[in-house]
Amino acid sequence: MTIGYRDLAAVLREAIKGGEYAPETTLPKQNELATQYDVNVNTVRKAIGVLEAEGLVTPVRRKGTVVRSRPALKRLGMERYAKSKWKFGLVAFAADREASGATWNRSDQTNRVALIEADSEIAEALGVEVGSPVYERARLVKQDGRPTHNLASYYRPEDVENTPIVDPKPGNASPGGGFAVLTMKGLEPDTMTETISARMPTPEEIDELELPAGEPVMILHRTTRTAGGTAVEFARGVHAASRFAWTYTFKIPE
Repeated sequence: MTIGYRDLAAVLREAIKGGEYAPETTLPKQNELATQYDVNVNTVRKAIGVLEAEGLVTPVRRKGTVVRSRPALKRLGMERYAKSKWKFGLVAFAADREASGATWNRSDQTNRVALIEADSEIAEALGVEVGSPVYERARLVKQDGRPTHNLASYYRPEDVENTPIVDPKPGNASPGGGFAVLTMKGLEPDTMTETISARMPTPEEIDELELPAGEPVMILHRTTRTAGGTAVEFARGVHAASRFAWTYTFKIPE
């Protein structure tokens, strides 16, 4: 009995999830799959299209249909911001790498620093007027040469002027990153609010993060405050969805 493309997609999906086709390997050629499952090539093409839309495979020119890697990195929750980490020189993205058993280098993070005008989101988060000057510290983070996410942090000039936060050299702002710098300025981070959402990427994000077709991105908004409630940083990040597993551990409130 001839199977349809959805049935074939289900068979291939289970083969991928079961490890028959490992991450970063290629599926058999479409004509080989057609012969193996006694279907026409168009059925194979449509089945692979289903798997591509699900984020399981990526067609690569001159290579074939490549099985996507599963998330290689844990993105920790509260633990990545522990004061015991950044006060002793371990920045958040490096904490994720260490928790994932991956290596990291300062050069994994590039920086672009600029004095810009606050938009409405930045202004609301930092408690300034729209159009007020704020420092933007934008960085692109890579693992083994491949982009994983970008993140831009925004600060009031009076909080960060003449500090390593506005130094554009590659890597973190100091051994403990921006949070350590703020602490030295008497603005120690104490509470944080993160909002996470998902959407499809813009063309610019596809290029910057080297995203395969059909992959969504995870959007992060973060506001960091002192114990007294003063906002000292607002951050916006765009993460390649397939390159992270977001992990949170916390005590359940009463």
